[in-house]
Amino acid sequence: MINGFPAGGVVDTVSRRVGGGMVNAGYANSVVVDNRSGAGGRIACTAVKTAAPDGHTLLLTPDGVLSLYPFIYNKLDYDPFRDFLPISVVALTTDALAVGPMVPDQVKTLRDYMAWAKANPQQASFGSPSTGSSSHLLGSLLSREAGVPLTHVAYRGAAPGVADLVGGQISAMIAPTGNFLSFQRSGKLRLLATSGVRRTPFTPETPTFAEQKFGDGYPAEEQWYGFFAPASTPDDLIAKANKSIIQSLGSRNVAESLASFGLVAKGSSAAEMSESLRKQHDVWGRLVKKLGFTAES
Repeated sequence: MINGFPAGGVVDTVSRRVGGGMVNAGYANSVVVDNRSGAGGRIACTAVKTAAPDGHTLLLTPDGVLSLYPFIYNKLDYDPFRDFLPISVVALTTDALAVGPMVPDQVKTLRDYMAWAKANPQQASFGSPSTGSSSHLLGSLLSREAGVPLTHVAYRGAAPGVADLVGGQISAMIAPTGNFLSFQRSGKLRLLATSGVRRTPFTPETPTFAEQKFGDGYPAEEQWYGFFAPASTPDDLIAKANKSIIQSLGSRNVAESLASFGLVAKGSSAAEMSESLRKQHDVWGRLVKKLGFTAES
C-alpha cells in the first residue's frame, strides 16, 4: 500500500487503519505500508503506475494529486485517467488555515489575520504540505483576494509544517484539518477557517472560508482520500478490493480512528469515485486558469 507522504501524517494513518481493516476483511494476509514521500505525492503515483496489475500494489492518495496536478506541472510521469483505476473513496476531508504563537491572540478571524499579515510583511507566510498542492493553491487564492502578499513555505508533508507552526517558525499553515486538531484542543494553535460547504463537525466553532467571504471558486465539496490500482488490473480484483475497503470502513474502530484525525469515513463504488475525480479535475482546471496559478506561485 503506497502513499506519497511521511509516516505519522494523516495519509499514513488512513493507509494503516484502512489497510488493517482490509486484512480483517480477507483481502490479504498482511498489508505493508510504503511511504514514498516527496514531490507532493508524485513519486508514489509513478511507483504504482509501473507496478504489476495483480492487486498486490495499491495507491492511497488525496484526490488533488490526480485531479489538480495536471494543471500545475508542465510534465507529469503519470496520466491520472489512463494509468490508474479507481477502487473506492475512503475518507472525506477539509482544508483549514491555522495560526500559531507568532500571531497575536487578538487575531481571531481570517480577516484579522490578513490585516495582521499586511501590517507585518516580514512574518506574512503560510506553510503547506507540498508545492502545488490544493493547500498551496488556497493560500495563493486568499493572498490574491485580500491583496496581501503571503510567502509560501512548502514542506514535505503536513507534519513538519505543523511542527514549525507550533514552534513559531511560520505564522500560518494551510493543510487538511485533521493535522491541527490535537494542537487546537491543547491551545497551541488556533483554527481560523475551514473549507467545505458547511462547518466540519470536528471544529463546529470554526467558520468556513465561504462564511468569511474568502475562497471564491475553491471547490466547496469535501475533498477526499481514495484507493487506486495500476491500469489493467482485472475487474474481479478491483471488485474484491472495493468490497474489503467498504467492509473495513464499516468497522467502528476504523471509523473512530479516522474521526480522531478529522476524517469522515466514506466509501464509494469505483464508478462514483471516477465521476468525482472527473468533476474535481474540471473544477480545478477552471480555478487554475482563472488565477494563473503554478507551482511557483
